[in-house]
Amino acid sequence: MAKLIAKSFASTRSISTSTHLSQRLNQTENEIVKMFRLPNASDSFPMSRNMPRKDPSVRTLDDRFTKILKIFKWGPDAEKALEVLKLRVDHRLVLAVLNIDVEAIVKVKFFKWAGKRRNFQHNSTTYMALIRCLDEAGMVGEMWKTIQEMVRSARVIDPAELSEIIRILGRAKMVNKALSVFYQIKGHNCTPTAHSYNSMILMLMQEGHHEKVHELYNEMCNESNCFPDTVTYSALISAFGKLGRDDSAIRLFDEMKDNGLHPTAKIYTTLLAIFFKLGKVEKALSLVQEMKENGCPPTVFTYTELIKGLGKAGRVEDAYVIYKNMLKEGCKPDVVLMNNLINILGKEGRIENAINLFNEMDILRCTPNVVTYNTIIKALFDSKAPASVAASWFEKMKVNGVIPSSFTYSILIDGFCKTNRVEKALLLLEEMDEKGFPPCPAAYCSLINSLGKAKRYEAANELFQELKENCGRASARVYAVMIKHFGKCGRLDEALDLFHEMKKLGCNPDVYTYNALMSGMVRAGMIDEALSLLKTMEERGCVADINSQNIILNGLARAGGPKRALEMFSKMKHSKIQPDAVSYNTILGCLSRSGLLEEAAKLMKEMTSKGFQYDLITYSSILEAVGKVDEAHMTSLRGPGNIDDYIG
Repeated sequence: MAKLIAKSFASTRSISTSTHLSQRLNQTENEIVKMFRLPNASDSFPMSRNMPRKDPSVRTLDDRFTKILKIFKWGPDAEKALEVLKLRVDHRLVLAVLNIDVEAIVKVKFFKWAGKRRNFQHNSTTYMALIRCLDEAGMVGEMWKTIQEMVRSARVIDPAELSEIIRILGRAKMVNKALSVFYQIKGHNCTPTAHSYNSMILMLMQEGHHEKVHELYNEMCNESNCFPDTVTYSALISAFGKLGRDDSAIRLFDEMKDNGLHPTAKIYTTLLAIFFKLGKVEKALSLVQEMKENGCPPTVFTYTELIKGLGKAGRVEDAYVIYKNMLKEGCKPDVVLMNNLINILGKEGRIENAINLFNEMDILRCTPNVVTYNTIIKALFDSKAPASVAASWFEKMKVNGVIPSSFTYSILIDGFCKTNRVEKALLLLEEMDEKGFPPCPAAYCSLINSLGKAKRYEAANELFQELKENCGRASARVYAVMIKHFGKCGRLDEALDLFHEMKKLGCNPDVYTYNALMSGMVRAGMIDEALSLLKTMEERGCVADINSQNIILNGLARAGGPKRALEMFSKMKHSKIQPDAVSYNTILGCLSRSGLLEEAAKLMKEMTSKGFQYDLITYSSILEAVGKVDEAHMTSLRGPGNIDDYIG
């Protein structure tokens, strides 16, 4: 009989061949039963009369049962153990088993077995316990099935459980399923609380479903006993800010204060960013003052937003003073704030202040990161500092254990290209490749442009082809650069081929690409074709800029004579794109070449009144034109004096 039982065990389970488990296979059913038999009173020490007796329904699980569950998983052995221990299947038992440190699949099998027992039905508490286990184990599919079963089966699901389900589904990126469950449970006589709505709103915010947030807010307001709280307003104001609905965000901010709620630092910070975006600098500053007066101290995030906003408004010194005051108030800056302030100072050309700020980071125990070094390096190049200084910061970051990013190399390559150190830039491009960085279109763009300027067109084209091979295609900006240089060296057919190629590859030409091709056409004397391309560009929704207009204006001025150029210039004056200094100089040069000196003089006065200056090339063309005029006629026109008397 014992052999038959052993064979049965061996055929129905796949288990380890360890010595300990092999011995288990040889045990008889009676031995297993004996293993789990509860001790008799006579076998143990006498029980004190004063010792409280434990209720079997709340008895903690026997360690022997836990061991059997871990060894044999859920099956006949574990079921037999429950029978021998005389543990009644109820909600407490289910919760205890689900709390055991065993595989999630074992818990699922036990849960399903328990659900089929007579006189037992899972409730929302046991369902939630299993859902938590499955969430922790990452068994998303099984978790979703359990949630669906819970919604169908559980008679009562309270709002707290609804909130937790939403949060769990949100973490699993199952937004639509969370929405479905929310409305299903809501329809089962479960009235969501503000906390439930907030869970939904926060989940939608995290996943970028900002429009749906407003719908839920309206539903929430229609509930009789559910009122928006600070969390609700915080999420809504943030959502409206991200959607660009600034007026709605400000209205909600005022509404929450009218309802007696106190805005948090996060809400104030969100409003601060909105006011700066709208250009309401003074309003933003008064908001910070309001924060302090209401006992809500600004956080490092608030100060970051404040410094960023003042920097964009051109109030660099104010931003720097805010930083100093922040330190006095005991608020410690983080690396994001420091990076922003260094960037603001660098753009303003205050490179010494930026470097001093970098040095302060060590004292403040704020460790510079790759963005900090990138910002300093870029500021050095922008301030025309020697390229060797920028390169020394590159070496410094590596010595300090900060790994350069693709953007670091891109900044260095662009900087070296602009300082005519193309060979050094090419070496850095090779280093990028050796380090395993993916091809960086911005770096290639800088190099291709520099090689083109140096009239090394073949080398530029080789790099362009290399970028396409490595990336599958180039960006619109890189195409524009290559088209520009093909146009400059008279290879217009190749420029046109590239233009058609990029469209075929699904890379839509931008304004820079159109401008590059129009410039090439103008150089080749194809003025009408360039005008036609300008119209095509606008028809396809690509908005022309002042450079687009100036390219065509230059073509007309050089090839079509003053009449067509003046007509276009007049149209520009009455359009959204107003003529700039380049436009005026183009027309001025055209008038001087045509000998229309009186018209040129009038235009120069107009330029001066608008704050534009005529460039040296234009001035030279005027001098040349004046030199060709009869001396007697010149004297009658301007009398004694010099050329400046004539041209205003």
